[in-house]
Amino acid sequence: MELNDVINEQWIDAKSLASIYSHAAPFPHIVIENFIKEDLLKRVLLEFPDLSKFKDTVIHKYNNSREIKLAGKGMQVLSPAALELNTYLQSDLMMNWLKDLTSIEEPLISDPYLSGGGYHEIKTGGFLKVHADFNKHPQLNLDRRLNLLIYLNENWKDEWGGALQLFDKNMEKAIQTIYPRFNTAVIFTTTSYTYHGHPDTLTCPENRSRKSLAYYYFSTGRPQNEISNKQHSTLFKERKGESFKDSVTFKSIIKEIIPPIFIKVVKRLLK
Repeated sequence: MELNDVINEQWIDAKSLASIYSHAAPFPHIVIENFIKEDLLKRVLLEFPDLSKFKDTVIHKYNNSREIKLAGKGMQVLSPAALELNTYLQSDLMMNWLKDLTSIEEPLISDPYLSGGGYHEIKTGGFLKVHADFNKHPQLNLDRRLNLLIYLNENWKDEWGGALQLFDKNMEKAIQTIYPRFNTAVIFTTTSYTYHGHPDTLTCPENRSRKSLAYYYFSTGRPQNEISNKQHSTLFKERKGESFKDSVTFKSIIKEIIPPIFIKVVKRLLK
């Protein structure tokens, strides 16, 4: 097993990319074109399912003023090709490669739960507003340090939108704009201040969607200047003219206070 089984040869020497990563604005990151071996990534795309057709037990379905998107829960929805790639991206080989790239001192740890990671899909009309990511693993006492995003969209047209935008703390304008084209990978540091997102509404055709794979990497401990609180969930930031105030309805209140299993039982009794 070698990392160059899945990563193209020109990107294997991570140390040669370290300066690009550390000096990038608005925060450490790198954009890598043609990152994964094309035959493998094309199989991942070919096997990528329509996430909207899965039950809520295996898919997160977000629909609010901050995000309209779909995301897998764990590895159970991953296809054989995605699982093959997953083996490498969660291996010690990848951890060492990422340490060479980022110069993070603490040992990096992959996530066997794929919490928030794995398949991501945004359909037309969807978006993900600007945010800083949750900084602790939801199940383990680990600090979130890095994101790896791999886009799976062949023949993507810029006018459809879907660009990942990176912002500085001032939030005045996007410092970097990265379109989600096939086999484009983005790796970036995650802190309480690394604001990013896909904030503009997607306008792709109904038969297309914005597909990606997401991987998050962790450590035990981190520099204290990277976090604003000991632990926080996703921190959304409004751009000028935006408002995230969701309307509160009786239905939304009921969903918050009544356990889902009780709601399911009531629905069955009313049929």
